[in-house]
Amino acid sequence: MKRTLRSLIALSLAFGGISAAQQSARLKIATVDMTALFKDYGPTKDTMAKFEKEKEGVEKQAMDRKTRLDDAKKELDSLQKQLSDPSVADAKKQTLYTDLQVKKQQWDALQHEAEDFVQRKQRALNEQMQLRVKDILDGIRTKVQKYAETEGYDYVLDKTGASTSQVPVLLYTKDATDITDVLLKTLKAEAPAAAPAAEEKK
Repeated sequence: MKRTLRSLIALSLAFGGISAAQQSARLKIATVDMTALFKDYGPTKDTMAKFEKEKEGVEKQAMDRKTRLDDAKKELDSLQKQLSDPSVADAKKQTLYTDLQVKKQQWDALQHEAEDFVQRKQRALNEQMQLRVKDILDGIRTKVQKYAETEGYDYVLDKTGASTSQVPVLLYTKDATDITDVLLKTLKAEAPAAAPAAEEKK
């Protein structure tokens, strides 16, 4: 009986030791909302504002080209109408026909240039935007990593991360700390201050 009791006590101590070891080896895990960090980060807002301004500039240039195309089309329609007018002399029609062919070539060239301009500018804007977004995300990841190392976290998981099938990668974590708000404050505190507005001259 005493031997059995000693065995039970030994097993109890052993399990107690395992539990303590498990507690000490427990991973320190945090979660973060990278979408929220990106959206509220100062450089992101500046980049988006600059991108919209550049986009508006491209749209204005595209509209200018469309205006020139519309004007050229009116000239074509006018020449075509004169050619169809039976009261116009044949000699005059020959001149009108030559002018029509020249204007048609000019219109085709304008249309091709306008289409090429829009495609080229849109592609350039998209590439620039992708590079800017990548730089911003890299900067945010660096700050997240630095904070995690300082606070002793083993893992920081992105709550908004999705797989290739658009299914959230992170469905559940136990005892994980959400550090999104803390990092938002840190990012805002480290953001460069806006330049003060120049005082109006009296």
